[in-house]
Amino acid sequence: MIIFDLDGTLWDSSQSVAESWNHVITELTGKDRGISASDIGRVMGLTMNEIADALLPDIEVDRRYDIFRNCEKHENEYLMKHGGILFPGVREIVHDLYNAGNKLGIVSNCQKGYIQTFLSSMNMDEYFCDFEEWGNTNLSKAENIRLVMDRNGESSAVYIGDIQKDANSAAKAGIPFVWAKYGFGTVTNPDAEINSMYELPGCLEEIGYYCL
Repeated sequence: MIIFDLDGTLWDSSQSVAESWNHVITELTGKDRGISASDIGRVMGLTMNEIADALLPDIEVDRRYDIFRNCEKHENEYLMKHGGILFPGVREIVHDLYNAGNKLGIVSNCQKGYIQTFLSSMNMDEYFCDFEEWGNTNLSKAENIRLVMDRNGESSAVYIGDIQKDANSAAKAGIPFVWAKYGFGTVTNPDAEINSMYELPGCLEEIGYYCL
């Protein structure tokens, strides 16, 4: 099974996310925080609570989490209309992997409904047999990877992501990790790496997880 991270791996939604969060935070606090797309890129891959801690450290904990619950809801609605940007090669390669009979999944530390928003707004529902998100289970990414594998009867898989936390999660789940170098972060000692999604089929074939 081939399991993907979402932000920084399949798409970049940072500009749309920044716009939606700024609207909610300004409305609820009366202050424009001026959150930028680059600010979003720096926190991609964290859970929403961790993001709230990073971006609103001066606001009392329960209040900042409440603000981000509102951000989550507005973000999903905003992205459904405005979407994000697929990285080069994503649509083509995902299509080819699917047509070759590979089971594809997504595991992300996002809020509930975010992956469905991605699939619907990008018209990619048909390609992925399963997905899981932190906002749905409150489990770690490693636990969600294993959950998706178990639900689909898979004893082996590979995880593709862009930050060290993704690599650590794959290691904890006991599966190989492919670093998407074009994404938001850096990774130490990945099992393999790609400079673009176009390189993924050959990379997976080299490590024994894909054959076209």
